[in-house]
Amino acid sequence: MGYKEVYAAAKADPEGFWMQAAEAIDWVEKPSRALFEGDGPVPEWFVDGKVNTCWNAVDRHVAAGRGAQVALIHDSPVTGVTHKITYDELRNRVASLAGALRAKGVEKGDRVIIYMPMVPEAIEAMLACARLGAIHSVVFGGFAAHELAVRVDDARPKCIIAASCGIEPGRVVHYKPLLDAALEQSRHQPEFCVIFQREQEVAHLEDGRDVSWYGFQYGVEPAECVPVEGNHPAYILYTSGTTGAPKGVVRPTAGHLVALNWTMKNVYGMDPGDVFWAASDVGWVVGHSYICYAPLIHGNTTIVFEGKPVGTPDAGTFWRVIRDHRVRAFFTAPTAFRAIKREDPKGELVKDYDLSSLETLFLAGERADPDTVRWAERVLGVPVIDHWWQTETGYAIAANPVGIEMLPVKVGSPSVPMPGWDVQVLDEGGHPVGPNTLGAIAIKLPLPPGTLPTLWNAEERFRKSYLDHFPGYYETGDAGYIDDEGYLYIMARTDDVINVAGHRLSTGAMEEVLANHPDVAECAVIGVEDELKGQLPMGFLCLNAGVTRDHGEVVRECVALVREQIGPVAAFKLAVAVDRLPKTRSGKILRRTMQSIANGQEFKPPATIDDPAILEEIATALAGIGYPRASAPAE
Repeated sequence: MGYKEVYAAAKADPEGFWMQAAEAIDWVEKPSRALFEGDGPVPEWFVDGKVNTCWNAVDRHVAAGRGAQVALIHDSPVTGVTHKITYDELRNRVASLAGALRAKGVEKGDRVIIYMPMVPEAIEAMLACARLGAIHSVVFGGFAAHELAVRVDDARPKCIIAASCGIEPGRVVHYKPLLDAALEQSRHQPEFCVIFQREQEVAHLEDGRDVSWYGFQYGVEPAECVPVEGNHPAYILYTSGTTGAPKGVVRPTAGHLVALNWTMKNVYGMDPGDVFWAASDVGWVVGHSYICYAPLIHGNTTIVFEGKPVGTPDAGTFWRVIRDHRVRAFFTAPTAFRAIKREDPKGELVKDYDLSSLETLFLAGERADPDTVRWAERVLGVPVIDHWWQTETGYAIAANPVGIEMLPVKVGSPSVPMPGWDVQVLDEGGHPVGPNTLGAIAIKLPLPPGTLPTLWNAEERFRKSYLDHFPGYYETGDAGYIDDEGYLYIMARTDDVINVAGHRLSTGAMEEVLANHPDVAECAVIGVEDELKGQLPMGFLCLNAGVTRDHGEVVRECVALVREQIGPVAAFKLAVAVDRLPKTRSGKILRRTMQSIANGQEFKPPATIDDPAILEEIATALAGIGYPRASAPAE
């Protein structure tokens, strides 16, 4: 069957479609049906099944005689170490860690916070929790102490598993002092902390609270897998909330297993044994879904990469990893490719590596601008697939289903909705709009398996954030349109659709035009307050390395491009060249924070910001063109 037939089958009979997909999972007790209407805010999946995630990700491959296959490759250019772990070894390491946690009282339903860098032990900690039915909450390694404390107080973990340090290019990040400071601030205190001591820094252990990773496992019986109910929370993953308080996205166990396993073949085109690489971090949803769980559940080899797209040691490090480990499908964020493109605009470094194993590049995490997509296609010579999803959903809402049928690629679109997703574009009143009309993107309930059923200890906030605005729909918070052929276009967050003299305009469309300028490596457009027009667009331009001509000339050319291609209605005349853009550690541009600076509003730097010093640079650049200002700029 092709894509249209598979999509139609899932829509006509979701019960039959997902029960068939569930056959690929090892159940302790099979569910009696797929979809359950319960007392919760949304229907749930496979509720009366019994299953264990760790068994499906590790043990079953060993039981099937594939224990000698490499499960996990740790490639760490920052430490110069590459280490391969087979499924057999991974099973033994995870069972030992789970046994040690169990011996200290961790059991089904307990929460465990994991605060680790990109090392195999982070994956082992996640799987050890899953083995026991404990609920893990991974916090991005190196997160500020206050933000860690907030998550400790919300999740109330019995245990925290952390590393002594993380390694960044040119520096050591001291994790243990951050953990200690967080626990000084938090009201809740864990019963114990497990510290993985790295040779780059051996941390002080607090007597009576801290135990060492290897020491507390000594002489302990390995743990077997504990069956859990289908709707038992596999994990909590905190995502930024607009109120400043993080939202704890809950991931249900059975739907997570079924959906992620289905995507590996159907979305990514992978067969068991293939090497899959998601260049992300375990602290983000991509790391949960596509570094840890999906590849292992499906029987692939996954890569844990401890490095950066540039600087470890150069802009060719991704190509080196693909060559060394014979990666078949590669998944990363567009911002990583923009960083590489800025350092190596012509892609010369690609020529130094044999990339014949690579069949597909997948991009997600933010909007993939057409200029970056075309550049990646040109230098790699493989299909570049943009796909769209969220922390809340756990996997792709829209994609090009490589394993079902490679559809024509439309640059600028993450392609089409995946089976199970009824994606609609709504006006402000909640009514569907026609093709090619910009609106709010919402998903008709029920959501497919594996998506969030609620927020941790915050059901009312869940309803208010996602369900109340458009009754009967999940509100994604993204704006865009669907074209005549059913292709979806994500143009901006709903908040980033700006209103210029009554015209609703997409900042993403303007960014597309700016990114097409040959000297522009990366850009962002925000809306700034204007007395006359309500809002005006303002562009920020990062130029390619080696651009020596007058930056003001480039800015003027970019302004002219937008006015030429979008029209005078955009009123685009404000732009400034900057060295870099403020981003989260996962690569998302902090447009709302930039907007606050330009409008002269007070703001708190987000906890997820990569480098707070960039905000001063943005403020200085804005001051150079007279922002913030109290009145409208002169025509």
